[in-house]
Parts: sequence; structure tokens; C-alpha cells
Amino acid sequence: MRSHPCVSIQNNTLCSFGFLRSGNGFSSLYFPVSRVSFDSRTCGLHSYVYIKVIARSGAMQRGFCLRRKTFLVDAMDEGSVGFSSFHDLGDTDGSVEDAFSSSEGEASDGEIVLQPITDIDLPTTKEHFRPADDSITMAAHRFATLGRVQKRRKSIYGILNNIGLMMFLTVVFVVVDWCAWRIVRLPLAPFYLIRPFVASTAIVSSVGYICVPLIRILKLQSIVRKEDPARHSYKRGTPTMGGIYFIPIAVIVAEVIVGFSSIEVSGASAVTLAFAVIGFIDDLMSLKNTNNGLSAWMRIFLEVAVTTSFLFWFYTTEISSPYSMKMLVPIPAPVGLLYLGTFYPLLTSFCFVSMANGVNLTDGLDGLAGGTAALAFTGMSIAVLPICSDLAVFGASMAGACAGFLFHNRYRASIFMGDTGALGLGGALAAMASCTGMFFPLFISSGVFVIEALSVIMQVFFFKATKHLQGTGRRLFRMAPLHHHLELCGVKEPVIVAGAYVISCMLILFAGYVGLISV
Repeated sequence: MRSHPCVSIQNNTLCSFGFLRSGNGFSSLYFPVSRVSFDSRTCGLHSYVYIKVIARSGAMQRGFCLRRKTFLVDAMDEGSVGFSSFHDLGDTDGSVEDAFSSSEGEASDGEIVLQPITDIDLPTTKEHFRPADDSITMAAHRFATLGRVQKRRKSIYGILNNIGLMMFLTVVFVVVDWCAWRIVRLPLAPFYLIRPFVASTAIVSSVGYICVPLIRILKLQSIVRKEDPARHSYKRGTPTMGGIYFIPIAVIVAEVIVGFSSIEVSGASAVTLAFAVIGFIDDLMSLKNTNNGLSAWMRIFLEVAVTTSFLFWFYTTEISSPYSMKMLVPIPAPVGLLYLGTFYPLLTSFCFVSMANGVNLTDGLDGLAGGTAALAFTGMSIAVLPICSDLAVFGASMAGACAGFLFHNRYRASIFMGDTGALGLGGALAAMASCTGMFFPLFISSGVFVIEALSVIMQVFFFKATKHLQGTGRRLFRMAPLHHHLELCGVKEPVIVAGAYVISCMLILFAGYVGLISV
């Protein structure tokens, strides 16, 4: 015979904490079972709830099931279950009568199973207590659970993106080192480019486990702008200014490997750190003034000032250049070497400003700017290797620093590079091109940055043109830069990043080839 515990509730109210309110205090109502559900009839004063008990072994590990139009159940301890709430019963005074009839005994391992009209799953014992009649809360709980599953899947996609990128970069540097004697026609040290790449990757990824918590303690946290997509709200409060630690590490690794003897690496390192300082000032002002940092014109003015100092150093210092001549731009045949003369400083200034701001605009998704920058430095390292092998080491070190930073910046990002890292990376890319004249390979390997910057320019131009012609401004993209437009079109963030990586991989191989045949 199956047991049928019957609970009679008279002039009592089940409160939301699993107790019965009676008279002057609370009286507990527990059942020594592990799985509870109810088949409720009309719930009011003098109403009865019939509970069907079915013995089942191992029920303690199965959690609970919520049934609609019943009161909730939550575990108070391993051997007891408490009732949480009833359907809007008024507060009345009275007594509680409990009647139990069981042929199996109180010590039997049972399971209380409900037979309602409609079944709704109850949160497990690890989840929060929820009112049974709050359908909105239950729906929010289910969507939140679904969101956590999707986030875990996206995290896996971010890890896969990172693994694929690391494998590709490692293979490229190993192949270039193996063929370096054919490229440079000079004996280079074994593992010439793979050494700085691996060293920077290992150091930056390790130091990140110290710097990321420290930056979080200092409350250097990002602020999500109102114009950003709504789905970016979860990124609010993520530590930023990651360029503080990975930019100096890349510079130091490059200087140590070349023995602090390369004037080209010293000049590129100085201008990289100078651009990083500009970004650092911008980040600090953004944090203090609620996302209002340096104005666009002030930032461009500081970037031009640093570029002017770099050009002064460039003209007054003996550096490696094709045919010992400066202001030459190698172009593939049939053009060959192109002498720009007074246009060289203008092109240099344009590269510094465009690269710095291009990387900054691309830094909108987890791992997007860091991964594409690592690929861009790889392409530039191959392109400048025949002209200045020391700058190739600098590029490999910067690529390794970006790859190491991705261990903390991939989806979901633990830290962002901020303007400190973005401007520093842009300045480093422009410095490598300016010292060697490899502007053409620069724009090819940095194709993702160019596309992102062009999307913003096109958006602004199209809006102003339509406003002037039609009186109402229209937008070419749903949102600029381009990666935000793709997000609003429904493309997932890891998919956008993976697509950018694939495009950059093809571009850097082409850029490296163009650089090698141009010398």
C-alpha cells in the first residue's frame, strides 16, 4: 500500500521561508524526503493537499521539480524539505493539523511526486528560492540559465580562436627561421624570430595573472558607452589599461635579445612607449570624467608631436635603409624603389595617426585588436627582415606580447588593453614601416585596422551627405565601426573575431611576400 500523507492547513499561512505562520511565531513544516511535488486542489482556508509518496532509491541526488499552482519546496538540509509559499493566502490565526498514514514507515527512502495539471520544473537545490506564482521571475531565471550555457560555449569558441592563432603564428615563425638564410642571405642565429615571440608570450601571459587582479584592485575599470550595443553591458567593470604591462614587456624583450645595440629598435621602442603614454593619459581622463578622455583634436595633436620628434631622430641618425638612402619606399616591380623626398614626412605622420587610431577603433570585441595586431606584427617582421633584421626581432616580440595578452583578453575578457595598448601597438607598427619604408606591406598586413577605420569615415561622410541633401541624416551601417554592425546583424562575437583572424592570416602572408619581392 502506498502512503498518502495528508496535510490539513487551517487558518495558517505558509510564509516564503518554508515555515508556517501560526499564532505568536513560526512552526516548521518538514518532510524527510528528497524529491517533492504536489497535486494541489483549490488552495484556500480549510483546503487539503494530497501528496503521493513513491519510494525510489537515490532520490537525494535528483533535485526538485516545480509544479505550477503549488507551493515551492527547498532543501533545508540533507534529510529534510521545507515548504516555502502558498498561493496568496491571507494571514489568519489557527492551528496546523498534520495527518500521516504510511505502511512503509517514516524511515523509508521516499520521493514525493506531484501530479499537477501543468508541469513546470523547479530550480535545483543549488538555485535560489522563487515564488511559485511569479512567472516573470521563473522566465528570467530560465533565460539567465540559458545565457550562462551560451557564455560557456562562447568561452570555448574564444579558446579555440586563441589556440588556432597561436598555432598559425608559431608555424609561420618556424618556417621563416628555417628559410631565413635564403631571405636575408646572411647567417642568422638559430630560432631568430621564434625566440622573441615565445619569450614575450610566456612572460606576458604569466605576468598577466599578477597584473590583472592588481588592476582590478586599483579599480581601473572600463565604462561601457551608451552608444555601444546593449549586449556589451556585461563588460561594464572589466579592468582596462592592459597595455600598461604588455607593451613595456615587449620592448624590454626585444632590447635584451638584440643586446641594446640596435639604434632602430631603440627608436621604435621610444616612439611606442610615447604613444602608450598618450593612451595612458586618455584612459585616466576617461575613468575620472566618465568616459570623456582627451578630445580628438588634442589626441591627434599629441600624436603629431611625437611623430615630429621621431622624424627629427630619423633624419639625424644613421639607420639601415635600402642603398643607404632615406625616404625610399620599396615597391614591387616594375616600380622598384620610390624616392618620396619631402612627401616622406607627410606619409610617416599619416601612418602614425592612422595606425594608432585604427587599432583603437578595432579594440571593441574581446580578442579582436590583440589577435589582429599579433598577425600584423608577424607580417611586418617578415617584410622588414631583409632590410633590418633587428626590427624583425622587435616585431616578433610585439607579436608575442599580443599573443600572451590574448590569454586574458579572449572571450570573455578578463582585461582590456585600453587606449594605452591600442595607441602603443599602432605606434609600433608605424615605426617599423617608417624606419624601413615598408608602408605598402604595412597597409596590407593591417588590413583589418584599415577596414575598421574606413567604415567609420564612410559612416560619418554618408550621414552628413544625406543630411545635407535630404535634410535627414541616414546611416550606411547600423553602427560603426564595422564589427558593431556585424553584431547588430546577429553575428556572434567569437565568430566575428575568428573571421577577422582568417582575413588577417591571408593578408599577412601576402604582405610578407610583397615585402620580400620589393627589396
